[in-house]
Amino acid sequence: MSDGHEHNGHEHVPSRQRRRFPGISSRTYEHPADRSALVALRKLSGFDTVFKALSGLLPERSLRLLFLSDSVRVSDQQFAHLNVMLRDACYILDLEKVPPMYVNQDPQPNAMCIGLDEPIIVVTTGLVELLDEEEMRAVVGHEVGHALSGHSVYRTILLFLTSLAVRVAWIPLGNLAIMAIVTGLREWFRKSELSADRAGLLVGQDLQASMRGLMKIAGGNHLHEMNVDAFLAQAEEYEAGGDLRDSVLKILNVLPRSHPFTTVRAAELKKWAESRDYQRIMDGHYPRRDEDKDTSVRDSWRESANHYGTHVKSSKDPLMKLVTDLAGGAGDLGDRVRRGFGGFTGPSAKPSQGPESGPSDPSGDDRPPSDGS
Repeated sequence: MSDGHEHNGHEHVPSRQRRRFPGISSRTYEHPADRSALVALRKLSGFDTVFKALSGLLPERSLRLLFLSDSVRVSDQQFAHLNVMLRDACYILDLEKVPPMYVNQDPQPNAMCIGLDEPIIVVTTGLVELLDEEEMRAVVGHEVGHALSGHSVYRTILLFLTSLAVRVAWIPLGNLAIMAIVTGLREWFRKSELSADRAGLLVGQDLQASMRGLMKIAGGNHLHEMNVDAFLAQAEEYEAGGDLRDSVLKILNVLPRSHPFTTVRAAELKKWAESRDYQRIMDGHYPRRDEDKDTSVRDSWRESANHYGTHVKSSKDPLMKLVTDLAGGAGDLGDRVRRGFGGFTGPSAKPSQGPESGPSDPSGDDRPPSDGS
């Protein structure tokens, strides 16, 4: 891959040899939860009407002019190293048309892929200054993955509706209707970030760089003070720790966010990188774009359902463990909920010391050790 290969009118000059994926379908790296959340979103009452209306009303030309006039467009003359990364990412994922990319002055590290007709990639100066070359390569691949999956359309509508919800907050019913769709869009977008993280790994093909980038986004440019295994152990502790109260708080904390928590993203990406699916992709066995028309919606639903079933069964979260136990007919609902919430309802609700310890058993024997994996 170091032959300066000509691809769609631009020269590909990678800094090191990496595998390319000709004709790769976005289905290859899309997280099952991403696809199922998008299907659920499309079934949300009123979504189609809003989507069609906004597709015609959103000022896309104005959006492009805004970035053109008030940001720096990446090219051979400006941010040339980012331009090489962008073309390299498009070459590896076989994206025929290279999307325009802009650098926007903002100290907050961020990147996004937006646009209705055609995707636009925007990265902030805070991100460019924070990451090294290989970490940035994974981010650029992440955004190209969004473009290949067609995520930019829904991301643009999410940004518009979030702004609109603030403006019409004084209209109770109008705000509720918009926020229902915004909540659905956010749920989907959080899942789509897991997909794009995988695309970034396929482009960078350096798991450690992807991990470092996520750690820097969480803790800043202090790698000498951070450790990948300890960072991943935080995700383990976050999932398994606490009682049912903490499970509810996790849900409430994540609802207003467009991105999953950084430690969760790192753990999910590492798990996928160590899977057989990832190895098969690297060996050249992956779905092709020309096969997309033959895919079954039912198969996608089945895959998503299997994923969620496996996730619930293997989850260490107290709420998920309760759901699993109840589904298996274990115990009385009221008793298990009381024990799960621990001292929340007062001293009388403390868990018993019998052999059937609840999820918040103070002995801690039911909690697996955090091994950083």
